[in-house]
Amino acid sequence: MLELPVSDAIGTVLCHDITQIIPGQSKKALFRKGHVIQPEDVEPLRTVGKEHIYVFDLAEGLVHEEEAAARAARAVAGPGLALGPPGEGKVTLSAAITGLLKVDARRLMEFNGQDELVMSTLHSGQMVQKGQNVAGVHITPLVMEEEALRRAEAFAERGPLIEVRPLRRARVGIVTTGSEVYGGRVKDGFGPVLAEKFARLGSEVVRQMLVSDDVTLTVKAIRAQVELGADFVVVTGGMSVDPDDRTPAAIRAAGAEVVSYGAPVLPGAMFLLAYLGDVPVLGLPGCVMYFKHSVFDLVVPRLLAGDRLSRSDIAALGHGGYCSACAECRFPSCSFGKGA
Repeated sequence: MLELPVSDAIGTVLCHDITQIIPGQSKKALFRKGHVIQPEDVEPLRTVGKEHIYVFDLAEGLVHEEEAAARAARAVAGPGLALGPPGEGKVTLSAAITGLLKVDARRLMEFNGQDELVMSTLHSGQMVQKGQNVAGVHITPLVMEEEALRRAEAFAERGPLIEVRPLRRARVGIVTTGSEVYGGRVKDGFGPVLAEKFARLGSEVVRQMLVSDDVTLTVKAIRAQVELGADFVVVTGGMSVDPDDRTPAAIRAAGAEVVSYGAPVLPGAMFLLAYLGDVPVLGLPGCVMYFKHSVFDLVVPRLLAGDRLSRSDIAALGHGGYCSACAECRFPSCSFGKGA
């Protein structure tokens, strides 16, 4: 830190705020700590009575906080993100598209184990809207060593720490089971709910087939949906343990590989995930129709973003998988689905 005449301080970094007071009108920061002094700043500094100021000399091997923040943010940011301008040593990352936020939490912790910089993010695996702020990179000192900054930039060589993935536009086929619906005694209410939910995610329900609780009919309908071009199949009804509820058996009989029958999510415990080749086949319990948010909101966006989920992925939903059913729902700005 140096004390210099303001006329000799051009190009150095201000160590403290410079306050301007206009009696009876305002008191504000004329220049903030960390500001790089420009030739045009000399006269305003003298106007507020500063003939000498304390500055950092940007010696070789040191990088100003704003340049360092910009470089670090570019290193960690992946596709689907926009970087704001640096200010006070921080760069804010926002979603450039509407999609699924993905954060490499393990490497983020490694990144934050370094000196002189920090990064904080929203939870991974949640839907974010275009323009929404999702993360910030902050340099903690006013100047950072070039060597330390280069180590941070090296993280880019192993892929991004954070990105926003677009959701594919899926052609969804619905198979609605239940003798009461198939026989016309009860009007189906699940199909319209799912059509609305998928539409909000940018996908389209292209066909709905009604079948009884007969396993053979359900198998034929699942296979027919795929043969007719559906690349995402959901089967509604018949997910409980009642003798007449045979949807899990039908999904297996259709040739699908069942990943998990049951999920540690409330609402959504009787959820089933399977794959028929590359086509996800979901068995959806009735709670998906009745609750505003459920296991559907934790799993389907990830599938549409290209994740092929495993049994361990489903098991991991238990931490944060309990919906508090708040009187005023704030999802996704809440704990539901936000396991550490």
